[in-house]
Amino acid sequence: MGRKSDARQRILDAGAELFRQRAYSSIGVAEICAAAGVPKGSFYYFFASKQALAIEVINEHWNWQRGEWARILGGPGTVAERLRSLFFTTADIQSQALEGTGAVTGCLFGNLALEISSHDDPTRTRLQEIFHEQIDIVETVIRDGVASGELRLTDPRAAAKSIVAQIEGLVLFAKLFNDPGQLDQLWQNSMNLLGREKHAAL
Repeated sequence: MGRKSDARQRILDAGAELFRQRAYSSIGVAEICAAAGVPKGSFYYFFASKQALAIEVINEHWNWQRGEWARILGGPGTVAERLRSLFFTTADIQSQALEGTGAVTGCLFGNLALEISSHDDPTRTRLQEIFHEQIDIVETVIRDGVASGELRLTDPRAAAKSIVAQIEGLVLFAKLFNDPGQLDQLWQNSMNLLGREKHAAL
């Protein structure tokens, strides 16, 4: 029995790495194939287009990230402690990128969203869905805090949306300034949004 080809995964990995590093519009199929070490025919065997690959890269990354968010936010501790763990993990990912590549790579979703936000296509739609899912996950945790009396908020959905926006915005700043330290504000700012100023040192 022949060895199972890993060409599809290599193409996905190469696409993900290139999409993190450079503008989506500047990357061609030939470059992706060269980075993956596969012929162009293999690319089109697995993916109809660069856009189809981008959506698969987005889905694969979200499957991983969603699992991480669920693990962290569904774990033990107060709502504040779980959110802080999420923020620290986010900052650590950017610090690791800086150490490994010499540059903060930012958020794959945010990078793509900034570039394709003016285009009405399936990639934009998928990114919108993922951001809504992120807000859903954070909202669930905030509602847990409201139910337990830890938080006092009248609009958990709005608070969750603001926190996701905080994460994306400060990750963007970290990339712009090539400085993961930009994310240091995330904890205090989010606690302020949740009315937890007195507990910022938790």
